[in-house]
Amino acid sequence: MTTLAEVLSHEADDRLLVLTSDQLGMCHASNAGVYESLRSGLATGASLMVPGPWAREAAYHYRGEAVGVHLTLNAELDCYRWRPITHAPSLLDGDGGFPRTVEDLWDHADLDEARRECRAQLERAILWGFDVTHLSSHMGALQNRPEFFDVYLELAVDFDLPMRLEGATAETTAGFPFRSLAADEGVLTVDHHRLERLAEPTALERSAMDLAPGVTELVVEPATDTPELRALCHSWGRRVEHRDLVCGSSELRADVDRGGVTLVSWRQIRDAQRAAA
Repeated sequence: MTTLAEVLSHEADDRLLVLTSDQLGMCHASNAGVYESLRSGLATGASLMVPGPWAREAAYHYRGEAVGVHLTLNAELDCYRWRPITHAPSLLDGDGGFPRTVEDLWDHADLDEARRECRAQLERAILWGFDVTHLSSHMGALQNRPEFFDVYLELAVDFDLPMRLEGATAETTAGFPFRSLAADEGVLTVDHHRLERLAEPTALERSAMDLAPGVTELVVEPATDTPELRALCHSWGRRVEHRDLVCGSSELRADVDRGGVTLVSWRQIRDAQRAAA
């Protein structure tokens, strides 16, 4: 069987890294940090939260970078809320934003409303001019329940996009073979995905040095240090650390070089998927 690395014109045992900056559109500080990570840092792509309060501003400053859509049905922060872009009463919690937890979403969401909302998010990104490279799911809400995964996979098939999926351990926890279901439809995903939100920079450095053969995605959430960022979430410091790691750390670049790692992007994966189709 041809490996993803070979599909991307590399050797099967090469170590390839997709370094993704998430949360584009969440706030102005995230927009600044994400674009800096793409334009002068090591990031090879980003993910856009279309319902994010600053998503339109992110679109205004887009210059053709490899940006996917981070399909969003949750708003986890206590005092900073975002909401559906469609009329979707079942996707709202008591204070007018998306549910804070995936369990609340799964318990109360109408699937047709979720399907319309996710499609509208993707279509709006395209309308804004983004050359969408892939799909991902905020907080794993669309990955880890079969009926929501159907929505996720349907969009990937309809728009011929690869999708972020976790590995075998997550499949076991979810209780169904989402990776196999995607592969059966010709939808590509990375071999290894390290999904630890807001991981410590030292852990990310170790991961970059110790990649398994194949294609691995590491995710960061870079943001610049602003009063807005400090006010909206307790984890502001870690987001600033991610910005410093990806934009200003020669150590991370050295770690990648020492590990013999090649940086690739979701755009390359998308183009390979479409070429195969």
